Amino acid sequence: MSEEMKNVNEQPTETPVEKKPLDKKTLGIIIGAVAAVVILAVVLIVVLGGNNTPAGPTEQEYTLGMGAVVSINDTNAQVDGTIAAVVLDKDGVIVHCYVDAIQNKVTINEDGTFTIGNTKTKRELGYDYNMSKFGHSLVGNETVKEWFEQADAFEAWCVGKTIAQVKAMGTQEMDNGYVISKDEALLGAGCTISITDFINAVVKAGNDDQKATFKTAGTITLGLAINSADSDSAAATSEKDGAIQVYSDFAATALVDGKIVASLNDAIQPKTTFDATGAITGTSFKGTKRELKEEYNMSKFGHSLVGNETVKEWYLQSAAFSAHIVGMTSAQVDGMATQEMDNGYVISNDDALLGAGCTMSIDGIIDVVVKSIANAQ
Repeated sequence: MSEEMKNVNEQPTETPVEKKPLDKKTLGIIIGAVAAVVILAVVLIVVLGGNNTPAGPTEQEYTLGMGAVVSINDTNAQVDGTIAAVVLDKDGVIVHCYVDAIQNKVTINEDGTFTIGNTKTKRELGYDYNMSKFGHSLVGNETVKEWFEQADAFEAWCVGKTIAQVKAMGTQEMDNGYVISKDEALLGAGCTISITDFINAVVKAGNDDQKATFKTAGTITLGLAINSADSDSAAATSEKDGAIQVYSDFAATALVDGKIVASLNDAIQPKTTFDATGAITGTSFKGTKRELKEEYNMSKFGHSLVGNETVKEWYLQSAAFSAHIVGMTSAQVDGMATQEMDNGYVISNDDALLGAGCTMSIDGIIDVVVKSIANAQ
């Protein structure tokens, strides 16, 4: 073998490489790069996958309406009034319904004097209204349920229905002339009383042309209240007829988390006149104050109680009050600043409310709104 070939065969086939540990600077660069990649991946997952996260409640539009069906008995001066409030969703479906009623009874004596009886609502009377005096219900053999229980059943039946569906409820006239429901579900729930005024009041509430519109994503509660009281009724004399004037204020209020999102208030002023023998000579009721609009004729009072502005009509002042209290709690409404005028009227002391044209007496409105909030459910 030649010396040249020998030297080639004796050379190593691979030259060993010396491995050195990474210095701190290089190691830090690598770790930083890996961390950046991980963070970028997390951001992409959140951004690209965010649509899979369950969405919270979305804000929706609702309306609050109120309606009244009122009659005066021209033989005994009794005033019957059924008041309903409804909250409708954007599709016109009832999500809340509240019904109450007054039955203000009067005894007119043969000497021209009178006595005003109960002024509580049927809900306020509870079991004292005493529907059980009628024994069994008008259908079946069940014991008749109390008025407020039957009203509860009707309200529950209305929820989920449109106003058109409520109006179209099948009814049947009984031998005693009462018109009751034909709906088996409603009858089975114990609502077997005469239902015409319930239906008509809810339909009026749903078609309220002065409804309040609001938006919320929260849970709504609805309250309704009625306050009735004597308003300067007078006995009859030989020279002048007497008058029975039991007036009622009522309000419906929708709340979310204890704060007002919408409110409506209204009032009725029915009147019955009678002579010195106790005979009724006439009755008068043309509609609620909101329904009468300009016919209520607040302009007869000339200028408002403050400033030189022409007094606004009652329904406009009522609407200004309702708009003013949106966002308030019951305590804030109850604590509204007021001032008593020379004529005894209690008006607002709030420049914003007065500037909006609400310059009429509001103590009765405050009371019934606060009461409606207490009744909310």
